[in-house]
Amino acid sequence: MRVLFAAAEIYPLLKTGGLADVAAALPGALHKQGVEIRLVMPAYRGVIEQLQQSEVVGELRIREQPVRLLAGNHPETGVPIILVDIPGLFDRDGGPYIDAAGFNFGDNAWRFATFCEAVAQIAIGAAGDALAADIVHLNDWHTGLVPLYLPKVANRPRCVFTIHNLAYQGIFDRWTFDLLGLAESLWHPDALEVCGNFSFLKAGLLYADVLTAVSPSYAREIQTAELGEGLDGLLRARSQNLSGILNGIDDLIWNPAKDSLLDYPFDARKLKAGKLANKRALQRRMGLKKSDAPILAMISRLAYQKGADALLAAVAELSLMRLQIVILASGDRYLEDEFAAWAAHKPSQIAVSKYYTEELAHLIEAGADMLIMPSRYEPCGLNQMYSQRYGTIPLVRRIGGLADSVDGLDSCQPTGIHFENTDPQGVLYAVRKGCELYLQPKLWRKMQVAGMSRDWSWRKSAAEYLQIYAALGQPLNKSEAAA
Repeated sequence: MRVLFAAAEIYPLLKTGGLADVAAALPGALHKQGVEIRLVMPAYRGVIEQLQQSEVVGELRIREQPVRLLAGNHPETGVPIILVDIPGLFDRDGGPYIDAAGFNFGDNAWRFATFCEAVAQIAIGAAGDALAADIVHLNDWHTGLVPLYLPKVANRPRCVFTIHNLAYQGIFDRWTFDLLGLAESLWHPDALEVCGNFSFLKAGLLYADVLTAVSPSYAREIQTAELGEGLDGLLRARSQNLSGILNGIDDLIWNPAKDSLLDYPFDARKLKAGKLANKRALQRRMGLKKSDAPILAMISRLAYQKGADALLAAVAELSLMRLQIVILASGDRYLEDEFAAWAAHKPSQIAVSKYYTEELAHLIEAGADMLIMPSRYEPCGLNQMYSQRYGTIPLVRRIGGLADSVDGLDSCQPTGIHFENTDPQGVLYAVRKGCELYLQPKLWRKMQVAGMSRDWSWRKSAAEYLQIYAALGQPLNKSEAAA
């Protein structure tokens, strides 16, 4: 089976969020299990130089513009990768979606429609049979139009479409719809039209053969009016083709015993000493006073989804607790300013950084005692998994992937603390309960060890995707195809 895995970003070539981590780790795990898989993403500025031994392997012409296909290997997993090289669309200052000033590129619809058409052309062998695919695995709205560009024939490549975050739908207006040359029949509520606009994401949901979400709970939640983002009816209609598969993490990178970014690696046998050494290092790094008070951390985007405002609303009560707080977060300017003001007012208790680095993120996971995630919705989440692996107790709202990956106090082997609502009361309940348990060393250590013992690798998730690929009617790998 030949799988083409399409994503708008892939770590470490380019990353703005969890999609990039998944697009690196899941294909890597599938590759190890014998799947003939190839990655494809746009050739953004600076990405080509990161490939191992890149070379031109094909050319296409899409929307009256030449397209080069550059092939190489992923710098960490070695998985083959194709870069869709269209300098006028992707070789730009800024990020993959926004310009250097922080505004969306005005031609994003054209850019990603062109990428979608390139992916479809690669999959059907237009650039050579060696690059063709049996299955195209699509991810989020940037790839949603791919099924429309595949020929409607019996042996066309089959499509799996993964929803990483339903809130980001790639919505554009009627003028853009016409500019892209999409069929008039698609401008309809039963097709791509959504409240006078149209959606790339909806195309993927409608026309892919199989849909997945990044956790079982999220797959159920997006079929409700509360969390369905206006597409719950469509998702209920396609419920027989929709499943939830919990993401994993890269357990080679996120491994406290072999973490090259830590000065004090540790495992469960050296848990107490390792956590203390990293705690002291974190306090020094963030300018906090040396203290044995528990450290509460938050690593997040400052957005409505993540619920950081609920933490801020509890400032008065949290400031009175025997507690230190470390925040690594950026996003909403108002929330950034409010967190900075809190830290300025309580410099020995609160430390804030809006400048994300992998080194600091790893140190926080290793040195903190608790990590809070008060998300209003959470398709999967990764930090709660990192935390458990590093002996840091996650305090999470009982929703989406957080509920699926953290065993609360009502379970037989708890690894974290659940709370019900994204509001000051929910936050304060969780933090107070965490501080209470922190003063019970035996129980605390038992929870830490339980979390560190869980298997967060991609092996299980990859096996579930293998089953989906198999259900689409193809052999799983070269050897089975030969057999």
